[in-house]
Amino acid sequence: MPRFRFAEAAKLLGVSDDTIRRWVDAGELSSSLDASGRKVVDGAELAEFARAHANEVPDPSGIGRSARNRFVGLVTSVVVDKVMAQVEMQCGPHRVVSLMSAEAVRELGLEPGSLAVAVVKATTVMVETP
Repeated sequence: MPRFRFAEAAKLLGVSDDTIRRWVDAGELSSSLDASGRKVVDGAELAEFARAHANEVPDPSGIGRSARNRFVGLVTSVVVDKVMAQVEMQCGPHRVVSLMSAEAVRELGLEPGSLAVAVVKATTVMVETP
């Protein structure tokens, strides 16, 4: 069973070690001691906590889709040549890069600072472990 030290759990959730300690003290997360006597959080519990406390940004388009992987964010960079374009977005802590036609960039009015939704529909998703 995977267990994470407070510092590791904090990095995974994007918070400080002190926030993890406060959540444990408040009973929102439970902890135990590892073989070295350091406080750790159970990986499965941490995963459920992360899912329950995720702050999803609402999709401003109001369109229903079959794709479940939608990332709302701000366009940070647009590089356009004659035919193709590269659009980079910052969606929370995630950087999303899309290659599309230059025509699509013009039609969508994409430019740095634009609000946009990256919709990912893939037939293959790779999962890696450390």
